[in-house]
Amino acid sequence: MTTAQSPSTLPVVVIGAGPIGLAAAANLTTRGIDAVVLEAGTQAGAAISDWGHVSLFSAWSYNIDPIGRTLLEKTNWVSPDPDALPTGGELVRDYLLPLAATAEVAPLIRYNSRVIGMSRQGIDSTTTMGRERRPLLVRVDSADGVYDILASAIIDASGTWGHNNPIGASGLPATGEADSAAWLTGPLPDVLGRDRARFAGKHTLVIGMGHSAANTLLALAELRDSEPGTDITWAIRGRSARRLYGGGTADELPGRGALGTRLKAAVESGAITLLTDFTTTELAPEPDGRLRVISNNPDGEQAVTVDSLAAATGFRPDLGILRELHLSFDPVLEAPVALAPLIDPNVHSCGTVEPHGASVLSHPEKNVYVVGMKSYGRAPTFLMATGYEQVRSVVAAIAGDTASAGRVSLMLPETGVCCSSSGGGC
Repeated sequence: MTTAQSPSTLPVVVIGAGPIGLAAAANLTTRGIDAVVLEAGTQAGAAISDWGHVSLFSAWSYNIDPIGRTLLEKTNWVSPDPDALPTGGELVRDYLLPLAATAEVAPLIRYNSRVIGMSRQGIDSTTTMGRERRPLLVRVDSADGVYDILASAIIDASGTWGHNNPIGASGLPATGEADSAAWLTGPLPDVLGRDRARFAGKHTLVIGMGHSAANTLLALAELRDSEPGTDITWAIRGRSARRLYGGGTADELPGRGALGTRLKAAVESGAITLLTDFTTTELAPEPDGRLRVISNNPDGEQAVTVDSLAAATGFRPDLGILRELHLSFDPVLEAPVALAPLIDPNVHSCGTVEPHGASVLSHPEKNVYVVGMKSYGRAPTFLMATGYEQVRSVVAAIAGDTASAGRVSLMLPETGVCCSSSGGGC
């Protein structure tokens, strides 16, 4: 029989060593709170490295956590130009890896450690009495095997990268989607780099109405200029791409505004063929080795046959690992119930979300917080600066500093055009 250990003597477990997870670790160690950071990859920012070729929309000034900066300034770290727009790779190289290597944060991180479940020690979700007297339990799959860590609190900053929405309509996979992996490139392929040969001189279909789709489309358009026979088709469910074209020079994130402007020009020039009202219902391999993508809706059938399909259909959180905990998520967005109305993408952009912290992110299960991109559930309007303020407040709450936890403030660029993002690894 396992004896329950007092939660007060146990570490806080942080899941994920991306920007938000490392910010949580920096805040915890600065407050003198024992912590363990579990990272599934081989290094900090592993998920972001998968899309390292893509530029962020926000400048460096928005992408560095204040407490992380304080720790880095004790070293020989050189702060990037605050007005420059980093790529994902530069964010990892110039900020996340140095922060993960600081004397304060490095001892906390365990790499190659994937969290596969969470619960309370010795009880499951059906037990309601005395839960708070039991330590939280985090189950980890590592190179050395599966083991459990007992925790006083959990901060889940694991992001949504790798948990793609299906290509098919109604939130369900299209017929044949499960058997079409050979044609699927992922949401952000490196078109001009490591994946170039896959697209040069070939026909690619990009599905999606977010900035992941826009990045891939523009890379393909650039490839088309130097590789004859490169064809690009873009399919969206709606009747117009105006929302993604955005605010142009009026956008307070210039990188995001320029993306929409360039995409609109590429469509209008004929470099990209746009298919509207395209609702993917079936993926069917053809005898010539290509893939036929079929849309069937009340307005009729459309079909296009391609060599590759880049499905930039967004992401959803992996809530399965949280199943044994008493959490409260909005049924629409799969975000914490108090946060969901603040981030509804039908109403809000990245810059119009109110600052929020521990009180909004709390759950019936005490001392369990989902933060960062994962806290936004299916809403694609997350900015890193929002996550930094989240974890500052959450760590203050864990420390018992209710005054600091309740003071939330944030200055973000305000615009209505951020309706999608790559969403990965934050």
